[in-house]
Amino acid sequence: METEQLRKTIEKVQAGDTVAYEALLAAYGSRLYGYFYRATGHHHDAEDLLSECTLRLVRTLKNYDDRGRFEPWLFRIAANLVRDRIRRSKTRPRPISLSVEDDNGKSFAAELPGDCPAADANALAAEASWEVRQAMESLDEPTRQMILLRHFGDMSFKEIAKVFECPLGTTLAKVHRGLAKLRKILEANSSNHVGYAVPAGNGEVKL
Repeated sequence: METEQLRKTIEKVQAGDTVAYEALLAAYGSRLYGYFYRATGHHHDAEDLLSECTLRLVRTLKNYDDRGRFEPWLFRIAANLVRDRIRRSKTRPRPISLSVEDDNGKSFAAELPGDCPAADANALAAEASWEVRQAMESLDEPTRQMILLRHFGDMSFKEIAKVFECPLGTTLAKVHRGLAKLRKILEANSSNHVGYAVPAGNGEVKL
């Protein structure tokens, strides 16, 4: 949704326009569900979290002050809901395959950033089975959530930094270490080398 269209839609929702609210959910519902599913590993939990998120949106959007930061604000709510769910369950989410397609036919490799070569994405899909799932499980929860938000929430690193309320450099460092760990596992089991490009500062940091 374009910036100006989003601003007008939010204003209509705040004025009580139910049609505008439905349009807002249609614009972000799929991304939210994808994030929730990959964060928890369960369709049922993803559906519950999406319902919680929409209810939270209804309660809080009326007080939202739009300054062009809606997506970080929305996904901060989503990330907090995931953390609360994990904290209440006192267990880590069930690991899910990053190579297997979800109900919408999307896989981890298919949703890698556009600057990742197709061959590398295919190599990741081929290797991203048990080893990568285990590596994802070994990451600390903030890093794991940052990677999920990056690839499945389609968020920029600046937006993720806002969600976790931490410096951009810290966000980049966490994601760097997390992806480097995944790459190390892949390189130990395959001759294919997967490269990630992380935009940062004055250039790119190759992971």
